Amino acid sequence: MIIYLHGFDSTSPGNHEKVMQLQFIDPDVRFLSYSTRHPKHDMQHLLKEVSKQIEMSDDKHPLICGVGLGGYWSERIGFLSGLKQVVFNPNLFPQENMEGRIDRPEEYADIGTKCVEDFRSKNAGRCLVILSKNDDVLDNSRSEDALSAYYDVVWDDAQSHKFKSISHHLQAMKAFKEQA
Repeated sequence: MIIYLHGFDSTSPGNHEKVMQLQFIDPDVRFLSYSTRHPKHDMQHLLKEVSKQIEMSDDKHPLICGVGLGGYWSERIGFLSGLKQVVFNPNLFPQENMEGRIDRPEEYADIGTKCVEDFRSKNAGRCLVILSKNDDVLDNSRSEDALSAYYDVVWDDAQSHKFKSISHHLQAMKAFKEQA
């Protein structure tokens, strides 16, 4: 089972394309939608929904993945739910760059302080990070600085922020998913 979390643009046709590509790894891909506008509510909703999906699956190696804001949530929700994570261009600083786009961006800073202290060191090796050199939205060198001490980071030379095609990374994702 792969749980897919969309980025800020939940209606992008690219979400369907990524779900279709993920089915090459595992035919059981579950798209979870969330509001993107109310961070504390989104966190509660995603924790509940991911827990429900885990209960309904007998997959011994479930995976959660997301792009952009979905990457932010995949890392945290995956850690809290005991799932491995794959994140594409994760938006690690939404409290800074979502100003004017969501109702309460400061809630992201609050969520950061409420999460398990030093969670990345406890999650080390359980997240695969794929960053685009051509990200037109985020500074991925900043993301690499924040994540590379804990997770493997793979750079992509072709994709933009929304990561329309994840096909070049499917084999690495499959190996990561199946690794004990």
